[in-house]
Amino acid sequence: MATPRSRLLVEEYADAIRSGRLTSGSRLPTHRALAAREGIAVVTATRVYAELEALGLVSREQGRGTFVRDAAVPPGHGVDQVDVAAGTVDLTFNHPALPGQADLLRQALRELSTAGDLDALLRYQPHEGRPAERATVARHLLRHGVDVAPDRVVLTSGAQHGLAVTVMATLRPGDVVAVDALTYPGFKVLAPAFGLDLAPLPVTPDGPDLDELDRLCATRPVRAVYAMPTVHNPLGWVVGEAHRRRLVAAARRHDLLLVEDASYAYLGGSGATPLAALAPERTVHVTALSKNVATGLRVGFLAAPGDLVPALARAVRATTWNTPALLTALACRWIEDGTVARLEEEKRADARTRQALARAALDDLGAVAHPTSYVTWLPLPPDGRADRVAGALGRAGVSVSTAEPFATTSAVPQAIRLALGSVDLETLRDSLAVVRRAVLDDAAS
Repeated sequence: MATPRSRLLVEEYADAIRSGRLTSGSRLPTHRALAAREGIAVVTATRVYAELEALGLVSREQGRGTFVRDAAVPPGHGVDQVDVAAGTVDLTFNHPALPGQADLLRQALRELSTAGDLDALLRYQPHEGRPAERATVARHLLRHGVDVAPDRVVLTSGAQHGLAVTVMATLRPGDVVAVDALTYPGFKVLAPAFGLDLAPLPVTPDGPDLDELDRLCATRPVRAVYAMPTVHNPLGWVVGEAHRRRLVAAARRHDLLLVEDASYAYLGGSGATPLAALAPERTVHVTALSKNVATGLRVGFLAAPGDLVPALARAVRATTWNTPALLTALACRWIEDGTVARLEEEKRADARTRQALARAALDDLGAVAHPTSYVTWLPLPPDGRADRVAGALGRAGVSVSTAEPFATTSAVPQAIRLALGSVDLETLRDSLAVVRRAVLDDAAS
């Protein structure tokens, strides 16, 4: 509990920050220096900074100190923001779409209206999906290297729902889940909701640090690993075959569940073997049609060990009862007639074009990305600050994510993530130039 003196210091600092007397990027005294100056204990100084951080006014940077945040960038920027301000270019979220997709939808709805048993789409569906639709999805997954029987497929309302269903069915409060030190924010938000303890694995050039996974399993009761081995968000990596096999061997050695997020895997082509193909007995493979078709098409798929399917189906029942029958019918029609395969190919080409623009603008700044990914990770120079850059970009009309929502460690990297798939190419080219200027200006300040 805060002491009267610590409360007073919190209020003084908060007022100075909010009034602008302490500007964004200002370095605050060390804990010891603050304690000596104010005649308080070091633990009290630590409490002051912790409360300021909880208010979103400062950020701690390991080895560097405590800094005033840019007030234009809220804590967790990039997770909860769905609509950017009018006139702002959105490089925060990806909702890639191609010309003519609305016409595809119009035609598909016309065809659905004159074919099949429409009355069936108005009734409850099996929780895990209708048998014919599960068979269609199994054929779709086989195109992506996952050979799964239809009775091991579960339909969900998008990939995020699939992750939530997987957590509900397989994990319990207090379970330790190993995750990448930088990972998808959508999985991070599930952790407090379901009481999971996320244990970060350091990032290496080859993927997550598997030696650290072994050390972690030797000291803590790790239950599962959440992984994005093919076109990682936000780092874009495609983990090599040898590293995948090492991960599978570790999972078998320590009896771990593997949760494989393949939402962006379609962008990586067909070269990488999914974890679900290497370890089908312990992998829940999660994917959807949000990125390869449209974000509004909330249809996702789980490929899971047979013994987990009943629990997964109960979790679907507990959350949505069943996926919307009309959307599922539409999705399966597009899988069967080749529309999904065609859109995936076209979006790989689109992503390649966008990454070429990002490389031209940012390569010499150390940008990290897969050549056919819709995201670029941009580490900042040694003295750069992500909230300061994001704030400057926001004032210039460009919205980006900082590293904060992706970090599972207490030390948050100074980096920004750029989502390339939501604006037209000309706007993207101009916006990347704005990003470049903001990074260089911040480094020079």
